[in-house]
Order: sequence, then structure tokens, then C-alpha cells
Amino acid sequence: MSTPGAHHADGGGVDDAVRALLLLMPRMVGRAKKIPVPEALQAFSLAPRHLSLLAYLLFDGPMTVNELAARLQVAPTTVSLLVGDLSRQGILERRADDADRRRRIIGIAAAHQPAITSWLAPGAAAWRKALAPLTPEQRQVFVDTLLAYEAAVADEV
Repeated sequence: MSTPGAHHADGGGVDDAVRALLLLMPRMVGRAKKIPVPEALQAFSLAPRHLSLLAYLLFDGPMTVNELAARLQVAPTTVSLLVGDLSRQGILERRADDADRRRRIIGIAAAHQPAITSWLAPGAAAWRKALAPLTPEQRQVFVDTLLAYEAAVADEV
């Protein structure tokens, strides 16, 4: 039997790892939920679906609705609705693409960039600290495992 708070499962069996993860996941989610929304963003009723979109724009810079949709793995119409909502609130800005004036580039409004950065920075720093000791291959296995878990949970629902 593993001890509470152990960093790895005893014995290396799948059931031991499952047990450890079933205990760990609620704590991780609980801690993530405790990251306070910056005061400058509290009035906007931001939801987890907004967080992923904002994270892509923050880390990868402005992009089109289609690029965001591909990264978020959702339909462009879904992203358009999110962008419309956040644009009306002044969190995002849309500008014409210099290369193709018909396309719109979506970016975080300069006034909200510092608050969004401070909101996402603790999570990014924690992931960097956790992933830094791993090799690139180990990091990929970790990400692939989380994606497989997400897909398996979705299949069960």
C-alpha cells in the first residue's frame, strides 16, 4: 500500500498508478480553481472555455479564428462566438490582416494583457517546473497520456 502523498505508485502496477492519480487529480483541480482571477478581470464572468482561448493568444500571439479553432479542436463557429463575446467585453481585439484585408486577426487587448498574464503565469510556471527535468520524449508521453485520459473520460460520459 502506498503512503498518502507519495510522489509515485508502489510496485509500478497500473492499479497502483490509477489509485495515485485518482487521489491526485481532485487536489490538482482544487488548487487550479483556487488561482484567483485578477481583480481587473473579475467582472467579465470568464469560464474555462475562455481560459484555453486566452492561453493560446497569450503564448502564441494573435491569430485567426480558424487557427484558434484548430488549436482548440472545436468548430470555427464556436470560436467566433467566444471571440464575439470577449470582443464585446473589450478583452479581445479584432484587426484586419495586413496580408489579406478580408481576414481578421484576434489578439488580447493591450489593456487586459497584464491581468491575463498574471492570471495564467502561476500555472505556466508550475508546469515548467514539473516538466523541466523530463526529456522531450518523456514530456510528449506525459502530454499524450493526459490527452488519452481526456478522451477516455469523454467516451465514458
